[in-house]
Amino acid sequence: MANPTQLAYRTLKGIGVLDAAPIYEPLPGFSKPEGNLRCCVYSPCGRYFAWASPDQVTVIDASVGHVVTSLNAQNVYEIGFSPLGTFIITWQRPAKDENGDAVKNLKVWRVIEENAQDGDDEHNIVGRFVQKSQTGWNLQYTYDEKYCARVVTNEVQFYQSQDLGTVWNKLRVEGVSDFAVSPGENHSIAVFVPERKGQPAAVKVFNVPNFDAPVSQKNFFKGDKVQMKWNDQGTSLIVLAQTEVDKSGKSYYGETTLYLLSANGGFDSRIDLDKEGPIHDVTWSPNSKEFGVVYGYMPAKTTIFNTRAEPTHSFALAPRNTILFSPHGRFVLVAGFGNLAGQMDIYDLSKDYQKVCTIEASNASVCEWSPDGKHILTATTSPRLRVDNGVRIWHVGGGLMYNEELQELYHVTWRPQSATMHPPENPFHPMPTPHASALAYLGTVKTPSKPAGAYRPPGARGTTTPLAFMREDQGGAAYVSNGSLSLGSGVNGFGKPRRREVPGAEASSVDAAGTPADGDENLSKAAQKNKKKREAKKAKDASDRAAGLTPSGDGVQPIAAPSPSRSPERRDRRDHERNRSRNDSDLRPRSQQGRRGQSQRRDGPPRGFNNPNGTNGTHIATYHHPSPTVAPDLTITSPGGGSPQEKKIRALTKKLRAIDDLKMRRAGGEVLEGTQIKKMETEDSVRRELEGLGYVE
Repeated sequence: MANPTQLAYRTLKGIGVLDAAPIYEPLPGFSKPEGNLRCCVYSPCGRYFAWASPDQVTVIDASVGHVVTSLNAQNVYEIGFSPLGTFIITWQRPAKDENGDAVKNLKVWRVIEENAQDGDDEHNIVGRFVQKSQTGWNLQYTYDEKYCARVVTNEVQFYQSQDLGTVWNKLRVEGVSDFAVSPGENHSIAVFVPERKGQPAAVKVFNVPNFDAPVSQKNFFKGDKVQMKWNDQGTSLIVLAQTEVDKSGKSYYGETTLYLLSANGGFDSRIDLDKEGPIHDVTWSPNSKEFGVVYGYMPAKTTIFNTRAEPTHSFALAPRNTILFSPHGRFVLVAGFGNLAGQMDIYDLSKDYQKVCTIEASNASVCEWSPDGKHILTATTSPRLRVDNGVRIWHVGGGLMYNEELQELYHVTWRPQSATMHPPENPFHPMPTPHASALAYLGTVKTPSKPAGAYRPPGARGTTTPLAFMREDQGGAAYVSNGSLSLGSGVNGFGKPRRREVPGAEASSVDAAGTPADGDENLSKAAQKNKKKREAKKAKDASDRAAGLTPSGDGVQPIAAPSPSRSPERRDRRDHERNRSRNDSDLRPRSQQGRRGQSQRRDGPPRGFNNPNGTNGTHIATYHHPSPTVAPDLTITSPGGGSPQEKKIRALTKKLRAIDDLKMRRAGGEVLEGTQIKKMETEDSVRRELEGLGYVE
């Protein structure tokens, strides 16, 4: 019988260890601990399993479940192992002692101590450090545990694993914030320096212990933080750079870019992605010769690249954000978790990327390949989702093998096992038999008669779905970001935006989105604004000529025509109401009637004007000027016009005025800045330049 795989889980009530395929039974000899257990972890070699309780840390042999050792460490929140399981590292919350000094809360212990004495709680402590941040708290070891490293201010300190009391070597890098030790046999380290003071971010690769110069380096902007992922051989490094804020306004979650560097400095490049949008996931294949990237707006695109950043295969567009290679590299899983439906597509790379199946794993928050490469673990955990918590194991062919419902599941993981323990086999022959729990669960699941699909309002039912409401992988239009965080215009904004129309006004040449409607989309905003000003001036001149404000040749000024901005109906209605109010009998007191008569006389014709009819009524007449007048020059000169020499003179005179203003401010007792004083010192050169241009004050 093949070696069984194993998994461990932590719930609200305790910790369990389960021997998975093909037996699916609890580990014999393991006593389940109960109570408030904060964390649990396997060693990378798979030999040990440890968990932390409020009083101590317990380590067991993962094969049989017997307790190996217990560490007297209270209130431990994080546990880690060295690659070969020789050392165990614990992290406690930062605290201060009685003197106000920081307590060394990061401790390194030896798991097995041959000369340990009974009752000696501190016998296996190797080193202690002060580690305030929980992010990146653990030491990073080389593959052979010869060296380990930790980052401090402006440097990465290296220690020999057997002696953590003395710094063995230092890698001095100004501003370093993160690092990653290669898992390969070449003892390489990559460090990251974020952007600051206008300088680009940088990722540098060094060989240990040759820290004089980096063997490979990549500088780039838009890098506030990065994820550095080495391949298993330690020959190539993927850098996923991310910014906190997307200045273009296309995304709430910042911008992401991808870079590839070789450990020997022979290759470095930015990975060009042919679909706009964020990078959701990137993962190396176990063969260290290729990697997969999921990127772009939904539906996302998944592409396989080689070590020269060249695409070798692209999968169909689908709503996916996760990619995982099986331990032997034969299968690849492309899934969509989080706010997506939880579908997992399995592809067989050995058969030209042939699709094996699609698994529905809704609400899954954990997804991992088993060490044998035949099974997939999915789980719904708290606090992301506090209901329907449980563990499910699927076969690579798509069938459910095991199901267990758990209350408030916090953590679940496979036991690491070497690939030599599970040699490559045909997972489809023979097909395994599902566990009874899987059959019971499948018996309670109701299969829908037909897919529910997306909701459609009653008025749209029974009709063909418009392209604007279809995903790109279903034949709809591709998503295009317009640089705004609001709904886009056009197809992705659910239809063409309404043009702003004013009743009675001419049609605007600019639509509601602010883009010209008659082919001015290539103009800049300033050019469009200037064009609007010119058109408004032309329209004003035309209206003035129509209104008679432009002087005629015979010196007669006609009566101004009614304003074109008011419709004839409104003018007739207003004149009618004014005439009717004048003819109505005035019912006010005589004193107020007298005032009204005076106001009417003030509003009447000027004194000395002879009414031809001899009446006091209102009469419209044409005024004759005693002599013709010359029409004024109404030409408007643009302030930006003139020759280049005139523009230069205007700029220099403006600078002189600014210098005079600074001199007056200094004379008034104001303290000027250094740049303002330097500007005043340029007065003589400015005046000489004006004289050279022929300008005289």
